[in-house]
Amino acid sequence: MKTRGPIIVAFVIGMLMMIQFFTPNPFFLRLYNIVLDWKQVVLGCTFILGTWSLIRYHIKKIQRHQENWQYSYVTLIGLTVTVGAAGIWKTASGPYPWLFNNIQVPMQSTMFSLLAFFVASASYRAFRARTVHATLLLVAGALVMLGRVSIGAYFSGSILGVEISLVEISDWLLNVPNLAAKRGIMIGVGLGMTATAIKIILGIEKTYLGRSD
Repeated sequence: MKTRGPIIVAFVIGMLMMIQFFTPNPFFLRLYNIVLDWKQVVLGCTFILGTWSLIRYHIKKIQRHQENWQYSYVTLIGLTVTVGAAGIWKTASGPYPWLFNNIQVPMQSTMFSLLAFFVASASYRAFRARTVHATLLLVAGALVMLGRVSIGAYFSGSILGVEISLVEISDWLLNVPNLAAKRGIMIGVGLGMTATAIKIILGIEKTYLGRSD
């Protein structure tokens, strides 16, 4: 029953979601809304479970003096202060907005800034014109990047008597070949999601249940 129960629940809920999508019956619509309400309850429980797992993980890390265990104190103190500030002071001018705007937002900006360097490094390796495909990628990438900035509007010319600007070339690259590849990827992702959903509903896919041991 430990594994059979979740499989039965997944089958019933999955079939309900699929049936209500293809029928206008108000009974299934009411059941659908009930499931959505319960989803919010389950989401709240996952937040509680995630917080408890985070606390247990860092407490064990401190007890075992694992690598960089000192930073676990920072995580636990930050978690306690943030949750306490949000729970005690429930005003727009309390300490929680200050913590969010002066600590959380700068940390997010720092992460995105670091990602910019990784993107630049990956672009440098990908744009090396060693093959024909890499050369096409390099040229297309350069045209798109120049067409996305303000200076790109000043680059224009006449090809066979037709005035074409760099911005128009950039838009064409994004809306035609790039969009075609993007649609192919999205179709593949959709088929994969559908196949995975069917496998979960039928009980073939059981990895969401965790380890069998």
